[in-house]
Amino acid sequence: MKFTERPTPVYADDPHRALARRLRSLREEHWPGLGITQHQLAEAFGGRRPLSISLISSWESQTKPVVPPAKRLEAYATFFATMRSVESNPFRLLAPSQLTDEERANRDALRNELLLLREQATGPAAAMTGPVSPVSGFWHFGEENIVTIVCAQLPSDMVSGFDYTNPNSPDYVALYTYADLDALIELYGHIRAVNPATQVHFKTAPELSEDDYTSHLVLLGGVDWNSVTRDLLYRLEVPVLQVARAEENAIGGFEVHENGERTLFAPRLDEGGHLVQDIGHFYRGPNPFNAMRTVTICNGMFGRGTYGVVRALTDARFRDRNSAFLAQHFKDAEAFSILTTVSVVSGNVVTPDWTQPETRVHEWVESMA
Repeated sequence: MKFTERPTPVYADDPHRALARRLRSLREEHWPGLGITQHQLAEAFGGRRPLSISLISSWESQTKPVVPPAKRLEAYATFFATMRSVESNPFRLLAPSQLTDEERANRDALRNELLLLREQATGPAAAMTGPVSPVSGFWHFGEENIVTIVCAQLPSDMVSGFDYTNPNSPDYVALYTYADLDALIELYGHIRAVNPATQVHFKTAPELSEDDYTSHLVLLGGVDWNSVTRDLLYRLEVPVLQVARAEENAIGGFEVHENGERTLFAPRLDEGGHLVQDIGHFYRGPNPFNAMRTVTICNGMFGRGTYGVVRALTDARFRDRNSAFLAQHFKDAEAFSILTTVSVVSGNVVTPDWTQPETRVHEWVESMA
């Protein structure tokens, strides 16, 4: 039986009860007509030392639900990934290594769903009703780490003559000198929300210190103004070259160098010169200055492309499906890169859906082997 991946659930009621309902529905409805009892599930999960029925019951309770440990949810995912779990009596829990490729895919999909529900039940929004807090996905960096978001600084000729960008003015606001402010505000808040115990800083490229380079780096914006993006892309040897907009009206593009050929992916403008589709670049891989940390690049030929790439993994309607796609599609990758289209409608950025093949115009992967 192939497990059909459910849409990422966002429940309007208590997330504790949402998880409890899902666990009960798995036991009672996943294999129609089988009618697995709490006793049978307790036996399967416990092996030689069966769990208590009351423990299974507490996880399914709609009055006072108890959130199971993550390892128990992984057991649920493994058990319901294959009919072989119930082919013998008593039922049994197979080792993950015993699963076929299809069963392993079933397990991964269900495991991601259950762990997401658990996160919703134990995270900052657990005591509230309504929409849940942002989930971790690709923006979770672990406890006690440091994340540095690196932005470009606008050229001086673009900000001169404006009181808010003049350090000598009483009205000076440093952020007015930052490029990609919409992407920065969107991403900074999201990373802070899903990494509450992590130091998250943002700086312009010229402000980086020696220690910043060895933290988790998140780079916003491209080679035109962000010198760190330019330097890192050279060091990482990704086969994607950003063609800078050398002239004011140039649109540039991303040039892919593969198999001795060059392919340019460029933004699209309408007849009036308005941007209707930008090209964005997302990269994730090890930090070349510290292999225990990562580099993430969110870039576009224009600011809307950068913002669209960020929104792909922060927008509540798309972040979970895009994160799940990346986790599955690049599960054996040490580093990977996606060039994506970013549609712009009446000046508004439409979040790209990376599960749609036509949205991804190029992919590159560096395997762990």
